[in-house]
Amino acid sequence: MKNIFKTLIISTALILSPSVMAETIAITGGKVVIGDGSAPIEGGTVVIRNDRIVNAGKDIAIPADARRIDANGKWVTPGIFAGFSRVGLVEIGAVRQTNDSRSFGSNFSAALDVSESIDPFRSPIAVNRAEGITRAVVAPSSGGKLFAGQGAIADLGDDINPITKSQAFQFVEMGERGVNIAGGSRSASHLLFKASLQEAQRYAAGNDAFDDNILTIQDAKALLPVINGKTRLLVHVEGANDILRVLDLKKDFPKLRMVLVGVSEGWRVADKIVAANVPVIASALNDLPSGFESLAATQSNIGRMKDAGVQVAIGMIDDRDAHQLRYSMQYAGNLVSLNKVPRANGLTWDEAFAAITSMPAKIMGMDAQLGSLKANRKADVVIWDGDPLELSSAAEQVFIDGKKQELSNRQAKLRERYRNPSEGSLPKAYER
Repeated sequence: MKNIFKTLIISTALILSPSVMAETIAITGGKVVIGDGSAPIEGGTVVIRNDRIVNAGKDIAIPADARRIDANGKWVTPGIFAGFSRVGLVEIGAVRQTNDSRSFGSNFSAALDVSESIDPFRSPIAVNRAEGITRAVVAPSSGGKLFAGQGAIADLGDDINPITKSQAFQFVEMGERGVNIAGGSRSASHLLFKASLQEAQRYAAGNDAFDDNILTIQDAKALLPVINGKTRLLVHVEGANDILRVLDLKKDFPKLRMVLVGVSEGWRVADKIVAANVPVIASALNDLPSGFESLAATQSNIGRMKDAGVQVAIGMIDDRDAHQLRYSMQYAGNLVSLNKVPRANGLTWDEAFAAITSMPAKIMGMDAQLGSLKANRKADVVIWDGDPLELSSAAEQVFIDGKKQELSNRQAKLRERYRNPSEGSLPKAYER
C-alpha cells in the first residue's frame, strides 16, 4: 500500500512538473515586430517555451521539440499594452451596479485598491482580447476626492486571475477636475495635494498632530510608498500651465515618481517635461478643445513631445477607456499617417507601435517582463492577418502568458446569431 501511495505521489509530481507541462512553440515565417521601436523583420521566427519568449528575430534556432505555427504572410507582434484604461471595472457605464470605476460616498480615497474590483467576466475583456489587447494599465476614477486610489496592471487572459500587479500606482486628479474637487481654484487643489502628502508624512513619523479630516489612516498608509518613490503617481493633467504647476510639486516631494496622463497641451511645455524626467501617457487624437484646459490641443501633440525627447506612450483616459481599448491600434496608425500632413508631427511606424507595447510597459516599470518579444519576457504574442495598425487587419491568434486564447465573445456570437434571421415557431431569443 505504501508503495502504491509513493507511486501516486511521484506520478502526480511528474504530471504537474513544469518541465513536463512546458510546451515549446515556434512561430515561423512571419513579419516579426519586436516592439522596442526597431523595424519589422521579414521571415522572422518567435520561439515560446511555457509562458516566456525564448528568442525572436531572424535565423533563430528552432528547438527539435517545438510545435510549429506557420505565419507566412502574417505579422507577429507582442500583445498590445493599453497605456491607460478602466477595463474590467465597467459593463454598462450608466448602470451603477455594473460600474466599479469610482467610489462615490466612500470615506476612503488613496487606500482604495482597484484590483479588488477588476472583473474578468466583464464583456469588454473578451472583446478587446479578440482584438489583440493582452495587458492594460487599469486606473480608478475619482469619486469626489483628489486621490482616486491604487491602480493595477492586468492581463486580458481567458481565466479568473486578471491581476499582473496590484497596487502598481496611485492615481490623482489635478487640472480642472482637481480644481472642482478641491473647492474651485487651482490654489485649493495644489494645497490639498500638498496637505495630503504632508499628513501622510506626519502619520509615518507618529506625529500626534496627524489630521484625519484630510486623510484616513488607511489613506495615509497608501500614500507612504508614493512619497518614498516606491510607487508611481499617475497624475491626470491636461493644460500647459497645470502641467508646469504639477512639475513644481516635485520640489516639495523630490522622490515622487510622477507619470503625467492625458497631457493635451504637453507640446507647449515639452522641454520642461523632459527636464523634470517625467514620462507621459498621452491621449493620441485630441485635436479640439473639450474645455479651457485643452484649448491648444493638437494631433501633433505626441509627435512634438517625442521629438523634444519626452518618453511618451498612448493612453485613452476618458475616451471609452472601459470598453474600446482596441482603438489603440487605430490611434497609433493615425499618428503614422499624420506624417503625410503638411506641418504636422506624427510618429514613424516603429515608434507608433512601441507607443502601444514597450513604452507603456517601460513607463510603468514592467519592461523587463512585458511589452516586447525580447528573451525572457512574458509570452504575450499576436498573429495578425496584416499590418496591425491598419483598420482592415485582424488578430488571428492571441497568446497570453504563452497560452493560446479563446477569441470568441458574446458580441460576436450575437452578431452571428442574428446575422440572417429567419422565421420560426419561437422568436430567436428563445431558441437554444
